[in-house]
Amino acid sequence: MNTHPLAGAAARLKVNIEEKSFRSSNGATIQVLRQLRFEVEENEFACILGPSGCGKTTTLRILLGLDQDYRGSVQLPGKSQARMGTVFQEPMLLPWRTVEQNVRLALPKELRGANLDALFAQLGLSNMRSFYPAELSLGLARRAAIARALAIEPDILLLDEPFVSLDEPTAQQLRHLLLFVWSERPTTALMVTHNLQEAIMLSDRIIVLSDRPAHVLGTFDIRLPRQYRNEQVKADLLRSFNEKFAGIRNLS
Repeated sequence: MNTHPLAGAAARLKVNIEEKSFRSSNGATIQVLRQLRFEVEENEFACILGPSGCGKTTTLRILLGLDQDYRGSVQLPGKSQARMGTVFQEPMLLPWRTVEQNVRLALPKELRGANLDALFAQLGLSNMRSFYPAELSLGLARRAAIARALAIEPDILLLDEPFVSLDEPTAQQLRHLLLFVWSERPTTALMVTHNLQEAIMLSDRIIVLSDRPAHVLGTFDIRLPRQYRNEQVKADLLRSFNEKFAGIRNLS
């Protein structure tokens, strides 16, 4: 039995997944998550890091309510029903709608007439609002997906490896854009990534998962403001992370 409360005055994300399993095609039970417990503070940016196939995306699906077949509980931040902004690995834009139409399609009723000029400007999309997805590069399509997730003024922002298929210069540019826009409109954020350096650049906390069945091996907190994380500082943080989790292989 699971509970997925949308708490009356929850300020933080609380995850307590006792067990999540899948049934394979030959009838065997595959345990994916077991005793997975962590919290993300209000307006904190956290990254989940762990081996491929350990259940990171499954965890996000549970938070989104797309998978309710698990034992445990999840408390989402928000005053009533949590408003969740989501950025998937693929942009998931409707090809027959313009960029602006795709973004506005996600808006709740009370925000339908919202002025999105600032958001489009921050993401470099001001001149592309009338473009269709087929007219965009993958990087621009990812910007539109980020705009759609943030336009709804989410209580929590969930990101599933949003930069995974981009070349590194484009990915780095989008990381900086994401940080800029998120800092202008902070919200609780949880991102799945395979990239430790990306996690060190973006996050306040890195949640490190074990191999399957996944549980939390530990957390790595980064309290240094992002504007002070130059290349030397990030190298020092990387070394400290590797020292703390020495002996653990295949984290990415």
